[in-house]
Amino acid sequence: MEAPAEQKPSFFQQIGSLPANFWFANFMEILERLAFFGVRAVAPLYLVASPDTENGLGLTFSEKGVIFAVWALVQCLVPMVSGGYTERYGYRRSLAVAFIINIAGYLLMAQSGPITGHFVAQGWANAGFWVFLTAACCVGLGTAIFKPPCHGTVAKTTTEATSSMGWGIFYWVVNIGGAAAPMLAAPLRGEFDWHLVFYAAAFVTAANFLPAFLLYKEPEKSPPKEGEIEKGPLGVFGSSLWTMVSDVRLMAFLLIFSCFWLMFMQLWDLLPNFIDEWVDTSTLAPWYKMFSASWLLESGQVKPEMIININPWSIILLVIPISWLVGKINKVAAMVIGMLIALVGFVGAGLTGVGVVVALMVFIFTIGEMTCSPTFSAYVALIAPADKKALYMGYSNMPFAIGWFFGNLFGGFWYQAFSSKYDLAKRYLVDQADMARAAADKLSNDDALAAVAQHVTGSVEKLAEAQQALWDMYHPYVVWIYLGIFGLVGTIGMIIFYFATRRAIAAAQAARSDAATT
Repeated sequence: MEAPAEQKPSFFQQIGSLPANFWFANFMEILERLAFFGVRAVAPLYLVASPDTENGLGLTFSEKGVIFAVWALVQCLVPMVSGGYTERYGYRRSLAVAFIINIAGYLLMAQSGPITGHFVAQGWANAGFWVFLTAACCVGLGTAIFKPPCHGTVAKTTTEATSSMGWGIFYWVVNIGGAAAPMLAAPLRGEFDWHLVFYAAAFVTAANFLPAFLLYKEPEKSPPKEGEIEKGPLGVFGSSLWTMVSDVRLMAFLLIFSCFWLMFMQLWDLLPNFIDEWVDTSTLAPWYKMFSASWLLESGQVKPEMIININPWSIILLVIPISWLVGKINKVAAMVIGMLIALVGFVGAGLTGVGVVVALMVFIFTIGEMTCSPTFSAYVALIAPADKKALYMGYSNMPFAIGWFFGNLFGGFWYQAFSSKYDLAKRYLVDQADMARAAADKLSNDDALAAVAQHVTGSVEKLAEAQQALWDMYHPYVVWIYLGIFGLVGTIGMIIFYFATRRAIAAAQAARSDAATT
């Protein structure tokens, strides 16, 4: 007689079955994301802002892209092996080390301006790049060490029946930190007080010691399997790498999903610059001003980080019901659907200078993200062996590393070449106004745009017309099309992966169901 199909627990049954450690891990993630995304909200703008007039570091978009690319490698590749150390030496020890390193990184970011000024005075012209790169690597390393114990706790405290809901909740609370961060960072930084945001991040990170050591309980360590010996540090490193590369299906899946992360991180790392230079957000300003005038610039434009903040707020409002719906369909199919929706929103956000349309496209991208990103984590957690949850959740950072690295590497250089408004203004003066290249390069950004306005309209004050002329002539939106191609390739790859693995996945699910009924 065929066993009756196992009925999935209700919404409230799943919520109630999640233990205390699940919620403590979520709370620590909120604080960590509050610090991290506060910094991420302003760092793209701070790095390229003029040191003379905007209190920034004055780096190029290419240099910014390299910093974020290296940051990506450190933050995302280290968890692939640090998860093994977390299992070996303890979750709370890993958390403490992570917090200390992160605090050091945020403090160095806060002092990067004065430190750079000191080195520049000593004759080191490119000091700002190296100072902030060092700080970014510290933050990346601390975050990398933090992720496996936190994500591993979620994996250990959820089951197949509660995984979609559990990871949906985790994604929801992550975005509480992500949503609150720009809202706090925008008034803190004012126009150009960037360092206050970095100091605040260090303070919030230090506060995470309280839940980590007063509330959180060290998960029970899985004993070594019969015949297996405890490994030292080098043994943990080698074993972690071998476990990953020997799982062919896992490797293919991670490589395909890296294309989604390539798009996702450019929403945070590049779109703020694009909005700052090309998008008219003044029509949105009255809506933001209803909540806080500190979310607006003196020019009457909405601060770019607040447009990006549509992403985490949409997740907060919608991710739990969407996760509930997504839990009813095949996980790989859900990721395909999500990647398609995200691709439309991502490319659409970069094809216009109209603020309302950009805001709508950010929302559409977020719908796609909510559909596939938590599902990705749930899928990795389900295929992970019971004694390797933190290790496999560390592996889940590999596509993030590949996508974030190449997205910033390509995006930074492509933006510098095709989309930087002030570089295009100087290029226009050379191409259309017969100005010598050396003379154009000596102009400040504001003077270059004013010179374009003078050439186009006969008035240095008609900057909007000058910007439109640059948009029409040089098509700065092409950078989003180039980056979107990667998302399209990833979506096609995930469709192929779905058809190639659906039988194996169905067989594995049937086997687990049979085991549960016997």
